[in-house]
Amino acid sequence: MIRYLKYVFVAILLTSNAHAEPSLSTSATTSYHRVNVDGIGIFYREAGPQGAPTIVLLHGFPSSSRQFDTLIPLLATKFHVVAPDFPGFGQSDAPLPANYAYTFDHLADTTVHFLDALKIDRYSLYINDYGAPVGMRLIVARPDRLNVLITQNGNVYREGLGARWTKIAEYWADPKGHPEVLDTFLSFEATKQRHIAGTSHPERYNPDTWTDEHAHLSKPGQRDIQADLLYDYRNNITSYPKWQAWLRAHRPPTLVVWGANDASFMAPGAEAFKRDLPDAETHLLDAGHFALDEKVDEIASLILDFMARHPG
Repeated sequence: MIRYLKYVFVAILLTSNAHAEPSLSTSATTSYHRVNVDGIGIFYREAGPQGAPTIVLLHGFPSSSRQFDTLIPLLATKFHVVAPDFPGFGQSDAPLPANYAYTFDHLADTTVHFLDALKIDRYSLYINDYGAPVGMRLIVARPDRLNVLITQNGNVYREGLGARWTKIAEYWADPKGHPEVLDTFLSFEATKQRHIAGTSHPERYNPDTWTDEHAHLSKPGQRDIQADLLYDYRNNITSYPKWQAWLRAHRPPTLVVWGANDASFMAPGAEAFKRDLPDAETHLLDAGHFALDEKVDEIASLILDFMARHPG
């Protein structure tokens, strides 16, 4: 009898949902493109209605716009979403350092020209990891274009720097004298730990993510590309006071969603935004560095709610 009732319930459920709107999937909402920017082929993902407000997603190391695969369709129900791969990452061109200067200034310049090429002159910005120093350069250079700032483990405060940055500082002081720092930074284990460290649910993480990322880091030329960017990262830290002053002066609506267990960009970096942005909305999540890996639904809901209250 119980089994019979179970089948009846399932049949009723299927019938009641037969005419419901289908759920959106990544394949249904996301398209994939390339555009030439200053002689560099830039790959990007795009979704949502062209006439809707735009959200630009800037990825972290060593990922690409692929890290937003699950987030994009959730935002594209309301917004036009664009997510580029930086030069040297993902599906974008990766010219050798002799042909492209791998500095965060240059990545920002290329990203500005990318947005110009797509005729995007007003946007909200989601920044994560390497996307933070690129994004901060964008909004300082063109403050009139920013609507809302969303930072997910996108650090701009010294308080957010974890213990591993002490070792990286030795590399900045003497790159040739500390090749082991770069070796560790690009290693398979470090690539894996960027995803699963700080999570209580490692079984929710797709191992293809870090195996693919490490395969990319192992390509010819990548060691030199990533060495240049890691060395240049020191200039981001010296820029923190400038960016903090900009935030104090302009006070953009800001949503801080942070994997609180991130060992690289720690929770105090999230809380520090309140110092310069008293009205910032901060959410510390039980997740690690790539919080989208297990908190995408929660982060998408927070973004949609915040954007509804700050339509620009």
